[in-house]
Amino acid sequence: MNEIYLDHAATTPMSEHVIAAMTEAMRDVYGNASSIHGAGRTARKALDEARATLARSIGAKPNEILLTSGGTEADNTAIFGVAAARQHEGKHIITTQIEHHAVLHACAQLEKQGYDVTYLPVNEKGVVAVKDVQRALRDDTILVTIMYGNNEVGSVQPIAAIGELLQAHTATFHTDAVQAYGIVPLDVDALRVDLLSVSAHKLNGPKGIGFLYVRAGVKCVNLLYGGSQERKRRAGTENVPAAVGFAVAVDEAIAKRDEANAAYKRYRELLTTTFTNAGLNFRVNGEEGLLHVLNVTFVGTDVESFLINLDMSGVLVSSGSACTAGAIDPSHVLVAMFGSDAEELRSSIRFSFGQGLSDEIIQEAANRVVAIVQRLVK
Repeated sequence: MNEIYLDHAATTPMSEHVIAAMTEAMRDVYGNASSIHGAGRTARKALDEARATLARSIGAKPNEILLTSGGTEADNTAIFGVAAARQHEGKHIITTQIEHHAVLHACAQLEKQGYDVTYLPVNEKGVVAVKDVQRALRDDTILVTIMYGNNEVGSVQPIAAIGELLQAHTATFHTDAVQAYGIVPLDVDALRVDLLSVSAHKLNGPKGIGFLYVRAGVKCVNLLYGGSQERKRRAGTENVPAAVGFAVAVDEAIAKRDEANAAYKRYRELLTTTFTNAGLNFRVNGEEGLLHVLNVTFVGTDVESFLINLDMSGVLVSSGSACTAGAIDPSHVLVAMFGSDAEELRSSIRFSFGQGLSDEIIQEAANRVVAIVQRLVK
């Protein structure tokens, strides 16, 4: 039975164009980008060109792009970096209850160090209210960190409106755009953000590389010390082949973005129409924000047995929840949306789309899901 991969929000297969570009770079661009000889200059040129591509993708300047090992490091750099740089001005941070753990766990660590963190609620669509951000602001608020698009339910936050609100405040504004990058257009000036995190492996690029946009003039302390790479902001020899692959993935994602989103919308409709026609008792969680993420509650199912049955049937999806020691913990996102006793916590599956799919493949996946639900719910 052929496998159908519908877990692109977790990670994506690398594009063949990315693999080809990285293979060529690994073979031919072997110098250290900090070296002044010919091989080093070749590496520096490749790195600079990749950085320029990444900067253009969000309307930034190349010197505002800080290459990292991925989204987690980008989020941590933003949060710990701003907290340390501005601790003399205040120790209050605002975030939401539905952030990625790279943000939530960083904030929890800062609480242990004496910082005060406000975790804002969201509505049943998974969206935070701008008025709640406004009410939470204090004179000692130094950082607001709110994700652009949620990785579990696809809800999109009112980042531009929050950015506009913060123009009248001194707080630094960070958004985790890891799940949205490559899916929706992002412009840092239109959004009025000071920091923005992304990761390559969410858009068919290599794992182990991402970047943090840092607006010129924003205070952010380094986390790593050593050499003077990344304009003395992140020590360590740059991963030139990964940066080259990242840039190729970005160009490809942007070129195909409209076509891809049209396909994702069709896939959503194919799945939900098939479920409806089969008489399944289901509901979609979250707003129709990021089109490639579809979170569905199948009433009467148990997520653990459901996932096992899906895997055995060759449909590779996720609950969107953390898996620890073989047990699936309740989704903190769904808890924030529906409460700690909600059925959604026990019966929800996340489908997420990407390259390599078709209407026929999605229809086959839908048929397999229907057969499993009808077998599990009696």
